[in-house]
Formats: sequence, C-alpha cells, structure tokens
Amino acid sequence: MPTENSSALPYLVFLIPAGFAVLVWLVGRLQSRLQEAMVLLGTASSFVISLIIAHRAVHREILVSWNRELYADALSALLLVVISAVGLLAAVYSQVYMRHQRLMDRAGQDVTDRRLTTFYTLFLLFVATMLWGCATNNVIMLYVAVEATTIASGLLVGFYLDKRGLEAAYKYLMLLTVGITFALFGCVLLYSAATIHLPGGRALLISDIRGVAGEIPRAIALLIMAFAIVGFGTKAGIAPFHPWLPDAHAEAPTPVSALLSGVMLKMAIYALARVVTIFYPTFSPVAVFLVVLGAFTMLLGIGMALVQDDLKRLLAYSSVSQMGYVVMGLGLGTYLGVYGGLFHILNHALGKSLLFLCAGAVIYSTGARRISELGGLGKSMPVTSACFFIGALAIRGMAPLNGFMSKVTILIATASAHQWWATGVAMFTSLLTVVVMTHAAWAVFWGEPKYAADGSGTPHRIKEAPVGLLIGMVCLAGACVVLGIYPQAVYPILDAATKSLLFSR
Repeated sequence: MPTENSSALPYLVFLIPAGFAVLVWLVGRLQSRLQEAMVLLGTASSFVISLIIAHRAVHREILVSWNRELYADALSALLLVVISAVGLLAAVYSQVYMRHQRLMDRAGQDVTDRRLTTFYTLFLLFVATMLWGCATNNVIMLYVAVEATTIASGLLVGFYLDKRGLEAAYKYLMLLTVGITFALFGCVLLYSAATIHLPGGRALLISDIRGVAGEIPRAIALLIMAFAIVGFGTKAGIAPFHPWLPDAHAEAPTPVSALLSGVMLKMAIYALARVVTIFYPTFSPVAVFLVVLGAFTMLLGIGMALVQDDLKRLLAYSSVSQMGYVVMGLGLGTYLGVYGGLFHILNHALGKSLLFLCAGAVIYSTGARRISELGGLGKSMPVTSACFFIGALAIRGMAPLNGFMSKVTILIATASAHQWWATGVAMFTSLLTVVVMTHAAWAVFWGEPKYAADGSGTPHRIKEAPVGLLIGMVCLAGACVVLGIYPQAVYPILDAATKSLLFSR
C-alpha cells in the first residue's frame, strides 16, 4: 500500500502560479515584458513540481499537507502533470499570439498592455484553480475549486469584448453555475451522510469517506451520484449538458481554448471520478448508466462536428465526443476500463491542445477560421500542416499515434465486460471521427485556396506561423508520436493512478 508523507509540494503546485498572478497584476502594468517572464516562470514552476509529485507517486508515496486537506496520490499527480504541461505550452504560445491579436470591438486596435496584464493574470489563476482542484482532498473544496475555474475561465472566454465572445461568456457562466450547483448538492449530501461514521472533520476528506462508503444508505448514495453526474458532467461537457462548450471554446482566445478543451474538461472528469467511484463496485447499475451516457456523448458530439464549418467549433464538438470515450472507460469500473479512460484523458489533452494551437496558427496567418474560406495552406505553412495532421490522426485513433493505444484499450475493456453494443458504438464513432478530421485537415491544408485578405478573390501569400507559436505545437506533436510508439513510458503513472482510483478503499 502507498504510504502518506507530509510535504509542501501539494500546495506549492497551485500557490506558486496564484502568487505569480498577483505579481503580474501588480507589476505588469508597469513593465509588460516582465509580466510575460513571470507567466512562464509560474507555469514552469508548477510543471516541475508536478513532475516531482508524479515521480514520488510512482514510487508509492501519497503527499499530504494541511492536516490531509491536500492529498496528492497517483491520480492527482497524473492530472497535475497534464494541466501544468499544457499550461506551460499555452503560456509560451500566448506570448506571441496575444500581442498579434486584434480586439474585435469598435476600434479594432491592438490589444493594449493593460489588457494583456488582465489576460495573463486570469490565465495564471485559471491554471492555479485547476491544479488546486486536483490536489484537494476536501469534498466541499473540490466543488469550490471547480467553480473557481469557471469564474477565471469565463472572464477569459469574453476577453475580446465582442458580441459573440460576451454572449458565449454569459452562456458559459450561466449554464455552468446552474449545473455545478448540482455538484454542490451532491458534495454536501456526501459530507452529511459520512458525518455519522467519521468523527470531526474527517467526514470532509474524500480519502476517508471511501472507507465508509458502504455504510451510506443506498438511496442517498444514488442521489449523491446523480447530483455529481449532472454537476461535474456539465463542467466536463458530457451530453446532454454540453451546450455551453462549442461557443465558449470557439470564442475564447486560442491559448484559452487549448486549456478549456485540453485540460479543463479533464479536471471536471477527475472530480466526477473522485466522487462517483467512492461507491464502486457496489452500484453496478450506475456503471451501466455511465457507459450509456458515454456512448450518447460520443455520437452526439461527432454528429454535430460533422456539420461544422467553423474550425474551432468543429474541434469543440469533437471534444464532446472524445469525452464520451473517457466516461465509457471510467464507467466500466474495471481495471482495464479505468486505465483506458485515464490514458485517453492524457492522449486527448495532448492531441486536442495541439489541434487548437494549430487552428490558432491558421487564424494568426490568415485571419480566417471557417473551413470554407481556407485551403491550400500546406505549402505555405508546412510545420503547422504536419502538426495538424498528427493531431488529427491521434484524435481519430490511427496507429502508431497515442490516441490509437487508449481507444484500443477502451474497446478491449468494453468487449471484456461483454458490453458489445458499447464496443460497436465506439468503433462507429471512431469511423465518423476519421471522416470529420480528414475532411477538416484536407480542406484547410490541401484543398483549393480560397482565402484573400483584400477581397480580390486571389489568394495572397501566407507565411508560416512564428517560432513562438510553433514551439508548443511541435512539442505536443512529438509527444503524440512518442506515446504512440512507446506507450510504456506512461504505464507506471497510469497503473498507479488506476489502482488509486479503484483499490484505495
């Protein structure tokens, strides 16, 4: 069994970026270049700390702080590494992208240094709140952290202050606030049910509640899980609670879109898994329901992606579909299913963050984001083109890239559980994903050139994105290739995370 050791790392991993957010707000207005360095330092520090936590988790350590209010086991470590890694690459990307972007309001002027200070402050707070949510062991603070990510990211969604962005931000904040309220009901009910069996403040600790979950009455347990699925499921973009997702992911600045789709959805899935799996394997009908919900989410998401012309909205709906795979894997409740679900969390974070960064590079170079307005970019943007194709192949589960390994694991898990219908739905969704991603990649990079900045109908010369944008894209593309060829590299952390979720009682 893993041993618990006291450490400062579980709170340093999120307090450091939060502290840098304060510094950016105070200093950034005086020195704009310094704020960019602080953003990189804050996210890089979190990434290094996350790697240390993951190393210790693989060696069967659980790091705790503040009377076990903070608790970093292997599952937490996996999410901390994913969030901090994508956060760091998005921070590097935003250094160039945000200075280039134009405000989409009345004046059409460059983003000012003052507004960039606001952006970077919210960016760091967004990353910090996600990390906090994955490190907390307090069931009520888990809800608070998830809601905190909503506030920080909601302000980023409407950053451009244009009509579409503000409408998307309003929809995002309203729907998620209402949805997450159900998660609050579930967390409070879980705490109340556990107080009878645990003394003092221990009834707030998720790690301790797992030990008495069998004593909670069946009706109350089912109600807790229902509230958690609706509440955290809304945040995770699970159908039919997903309507906020395509607008928010499409209208947010591209570095934020990468965080929203790449890691925020996974943080919500993490919260859902932490609460619902407390009651596994006692309530097998709930597991079946989650598998059905995952299948429905897959089909609805990819069906909506099929008819999208906006590149970012297409990627957003694809994220809905891919979350269905994760929910299906976790819902099975078997070792192989949970392992596949967690593996797909990692792979989707890499692949979808890559695709959003590539979409941002296309917008940066052309100013267009509708597929019908783009074409023939492969020759003028070869690096972006190659990265996009790698991301598209990874998301649609093509060998030898990382998405293939996690999808095959989930398919084997459903077959092993004799859920043959789920296997069929997952395979059919994969085929539709091939159609969607192949069409988008071909139309944007190899189709007939259509874009002309001067409206003359003659495509003007388009240049490759700057190095500052390519760094993150190349790193993510490389990770997709490496994990596809050598998935054993992440086996130790995935194995430990799976066991911590299933066998910690």
